[in-house]
Amino acid sequence: MDELNLAWEDEEQQRPQSHRRRASSAPAKKRKKGRGGKTFLAFFLILIVFGGLALGVYVGIDRVKGMFSAPDYNGGGTGEVTVEILSGQLAADIATTLQEKDVVKSAKAFVEAAKNDDRSRKLQPGFYNLRKQMKATAALSLLLDPRSRLVNKVTLPEGLTWQDSFRKLEEVTKIPYADFENAAKDPKALGVGDVWYTRQDKIERAPGIEGFLFPATYDFPPNVDATAILKIIVARFNQEIEKIGFIDSTTNNMHISPFEALVAASIAQVEGLDKDQPGIVRVLYNRVYSGKFPCNCLQVDSTVNYYLRITNKGAKPSTELLNSEIHNPKNPYNTHDKPGMPIGPISSPGTSALSAAMNAPKSDYYFFLAIDTQGNTAYAKTYSEFQTLWTQAQKNGVK
Repeated sequence: MDELNLAWEDEEQQRPQSHRRRASSAPAKKRKKGRGGKTFLAFFLILIVFGGLALGVYVGIDRVKGMFSAPDYNGGGTGEVTVEILSGQLAADIATTLQEKDVVKSAKAFVEAAKNDDRSRKLQPGFYNLRKQMKATAALSLLLDPRSRLVNKVTLPEGLTWQDSFRKLEEVTKIPYADFENAAKDPKALGVGDVWYTRQDKIERAPGIEGFLFPATYDFPPNVDATAILKIIVARFNQEIEKIGFIDSTTNNMHISPFEALVAASIAQVEGLDKDQPGIVRVLYNRVYSGKFPCNCLQVDSTVNYYLRITNKGAKPSTELLNSEIHNPKNPYNTHDKPGMPIGPISSPGTSALSAAMNAPKSDYYFFLAIDTQGNTAYAKTYSEFQTLWTQAQKNGVK
């Protein structure tokens, strides 16, 4: 107040002297009245200044608050947008995706909403149908609503044939079986690399997708076709192969082509439990590559049954297989009469079987069989030992 009064006094002193003389010649009452008008004007201006300061303080506080509070939309949003949440993502990762898709105004707002809601820990990976420009808490609630999740999840177990895999894919995705068949005609276009098209044993290689449909649980994007789905599955196969070092290990340690090892893995997958697969693979290798087994033939019934499956005749227990089926010369998967590994895989091997094919422990076993109804495997060095084990297996209920 004092400084403002001084300012006004300074301004008064700067006026021309002629004005001051006129003012002094006026009656006293008029001089008092004139000074009262100036006081009122000064007071009015002071109010304006203080009002401006108050407004400035308010705006400043609001801006400071804005520095610490996250920008956020209001309401439930509009339109539709599909958002994918990946396995292993943190709240910050999800928040960034939501901001990029304009679901939330800022990633920070969603992170804060997630921190304040324990339910956020239950977010599942997958595809979600959300809206644009949603309040962060509303976006979180929608992500937690099962009805927002676009379910296109398919589990492909270990040991399926390509036909069984296509049926499962058709059942869930509603994409016709024939579409998958057509898409599978060109495995290279789906991501099957050149390394899988050579064999060291010079045996004919079977065409097709068998062995490359990696068993796993898949959550496919909405509105994809058969080709896109098979590319995703083959990519998952390639990822696993690289992760476990399958190609280098089979080439450098097993001294066979990766494709032959893949065939062995596919047989071990359907022949035994995970824990027994390394021993089974070693028997297969001993029969084919040691030169100590008759005709270097595998002589396994699983390859016979595979051919029956893919020709729509149905598999049978070994004791029910006909001699004409076992020794069918037209069966390219006939391992009783044809030497070496069969022309291709007979199932989709999982990580356990693939690992067994690249790490089969050395042994001098040439026979294996299921010794009980639980599927445990027993091994023998000679056919005589095998017969003894077979008698025991039959007593245990094995057929």
